[in-house]
Amino acid sequence: MTAQDHKDDKATNDPLNPPTSVSWFRRLGPGLITGAADDDPSGIATYSQAGAQFGVNMLWTLVLTYPLMTAIQAICARIGRVTGEGLAANMLHVLPRWLVNVIVLLLLVANIVNIGADIAAMGAAAKLVLGGGEKICAVVFAIGSLLLQIFVPYHRYVHVLKWLTLALFAYVGVLFTVDIDWKSVALGVVWPQIKWSGEFVTVVVAVFGTTISPYLFFWQSAEEVEDTAAGDFKGSLLDYPEDAPVELNRIAIDTYVGMGVSNLVAFFIILTTAVTLHKAGITDIETSAQAAEALRPIAGEFGFLLFSLGIIGTGLLALPVLAGSAAYAVGELRGWRIGLEQKPENAKAFYGVIALSILAGLAMLFLPIDPIKALFWSAVLNGVIAVPLMAATMIVASSRKHLGPFVAPPVLKFVGWVATAVMAAAALSMFFL
Repeated sequence: MTAQDHKDDKATNDPLNPPTSVSWFRRLGPGLITGAADDDPSGIATYSQAGAQFGVNMLWTLVLTYPLMTAIQAICARIGRVTGEGLAANMLHVLPRWLVNVIVLLLLVANIVNIGADIAAMGAAAKLVLGGGEKICAVVFAIGSLLLQIFVPYHRYVHVLKWLTLALFAYVGVLFTVDIDWKSVALGVVWPQIKWSGEFVTVVVAVFGTTISPYLFFWQSAEEVEDTAAGDFKGSLLDYPEDAPVELNRIAIDTYVGMGVSNLVAFFIILTTAVTLHKAGITDIETSAQAAEALRPIAGEFGFLLFSLGIIGTGLLALPVLAGSAAYAVGELRGWRIGLEQKPENAKAFYGVIALSILAGLAMLFLPIDPIKALFWSAVLNGVIAVPLMAATMIVASSRKHLGPFVAPPVLKFVGWVATAVMAAAALSMFFL
């Protein structure tokens, strides 16, 4: 949030000077970007596979995950704003350092695989739209994103990210190109035909791992810290508790809206592929570009174009979030100077992790690695490592010694622990079915 955004907040809460035209879009920040980045090209591939393979019977997962991911992300954001430190730094207060090291290493590996899959998907989508030059486009997207992160200050770059969230609405537009039986959709949400097989549970874990992803925890927490430094805030809420009412209210609205956009778009992707690909008997979708190509004869040229352009837009949004979240986590663990507002010469190691993450992901295009299998299992890995991460986050959020009067409220704690239990149950089920 910028200084102007903070002034808008003050005006909003001033009873003597009621607001007349406060821009809610300007007030949205880390939560909106975090939620939108969740629907990256790899997520689109996972949702497309879920819809193509199981049809509308997979829609219930997005209804279930909305309150769960909202609670967890709101808690992560609160921790960052209250303490003035990111999630990894806070976890060091409640977990052994070796365990945090392992978690951050797994996060880094999963993020690099995710970045590689996203870059490949963006190149494939560009080839579908423009024709030819798949790897060249992928390289341009990757290097362009890297240069923007390094050389454009966060308070300017964040506005680019916010406008890129509009690319998500391409998946809303696709729905207007196909016929939908809304009765079957409603049944799929409230009374799905669930087949408790290992294949079904694995897809559920992948959807959960794509929706409630560890990199989102680190990103939103870190961006609350970043926004505090970039704006005209005095400091953390522990040091300046008088700012708490406005700030915690903003975090709640930002997170509810951001996660709502994320899950609504994911819902539309599953619905689109369910009423088109699944209905047409196309049940094996491995990439987001393959989903777009399969849609062409069913949803028409306009639906195909919207789906393809959405892949590129969401990829440009997700790359900095994936690379940045890894850099924040590693930097907090190592005690480096961190932040996208920092000049490159003042935070070389931090930007080095960002560059390493993107270039390593880019290298996957030229290695004999099956990016589709790596992508799917990275989503499953996210679903598994999210469990200890969520447990540690809940312990931090419940620590009155650490957060003082700003521990998570009872409802938020309850839903947060339910989310942790659901993720644990899904991960365990995958190994036993």
